[in-house]
Amino acid sequence: MTLPKRMLGGSGVEVTELGMGGAPLGAIGARLTGEEADEIVHTAWNAGIRYFDTAPLYGHGLSEKRVGHGLSTLDRSSFALSTKVGRLLVPIAEGERFDGMRDEEPFSIQYDYSYDAVRKSFESSLERLGLDRVDVLLCHDIDTWTHADAQPGIFETAKEGALPALMDMRKEGLVRAVGLGVNEWQVCSDVLDLFDVDCFLLAGRFTLLEQEPLETFLPKCLEHNASIIIGGPYNSGLLAQTERRFATYDYKPSPDDLWEKANAIRGVCEQHDVDMRAAALQYPLRHKAVASVIPGVRSLDEMQQNLSLIQADLPDALWRDLDAAGLAPYIEV
Repeated sequence: MTLPKRMLGGSGVEVTELGMGGAPLGAIGARLTGEEADEIVHTAWNAGIRYFDTAPLYGHGLSEKRVGHGLSTLDRSSFALSTKVGRLLVPIAEGERFDGMRDEEPFSIQYDYSYDAVRKSFESSLERLGLDRVDVLLCHDIDTWTHADAQPGIFETAKEGALPALMDMRKEGLVRAVGLGVNEWQVCSDVLDLFDVDCFLLAGRFTLLEQEPLETFLPKCLEHNASIIIGGPYNSGLLAQTERRFATYDYKPSPDDLWEKANAIRGVCEQHDVDMRAAALQYPLRHKAVASVIPGVRSLDEMQQNLSLIQADLPDALWRDLDAAGLAPYIEV
């Protein structure tokens, strides 16, 4: 199988339109064996996926270990890999464990967006990955979604430390592309005003459910030649579930209004005999600023489903009907 590729800005880094989000490989810990993680990574690669994402946060380093191990037997020039900086892994007593992870790694998290910490984090990531390089390095979670009232101070620290470090590392050839990995588009826009970044990994904010960045931020990315990688294309589950009790939004129980909107989207999809999950994966890719969608996968079944969904032939009438219903603006391709 050959999946189409798109460039991340002007970096020269090519990614497949469907990538693999590595967060679940670490987050679910012992519920997944190392052998099963390898099989997921190899199945993705054999099916044509050539972009993999991970981070120290995911399973307190376990995701990086598993993604790196799975990729270690493959031709290094055949895929693009991204990881993140901004959180150092430290002994448990020196930081905080992240509640969303179910791993048993003997580490906790310590936020550090300083210049030196970025280089230290990068070197540690290479050790966990067991690979000689990373293609894309992203400053992780400098948004209000993560830091609440402390965000302005975090942003100032990153502006003086982490982000200049990324610029220097790209200039030195240590990485080929740099940017942010965040849950809000507004901070991406702020960074774009100050730094020549290549890409943003934006989780959950430009999807079949949400299109707020469409009018201003995505055109700004095109103007600056910065690409968007879409994380969480199912909005953490809401666009992939048919049962209310399993539907989550931003990793929490879904609000009633968003559940109702998702059902309305599902209804239009069903009128066209389309699986809503296929529409969710393919809608963001209709915009020229978007380079890849990277749903997280925790099982071989999920990987195979995503591969099938991304290739589904969806009628143009679906997008026009979603637009007419006020659910998702039509995007010319």
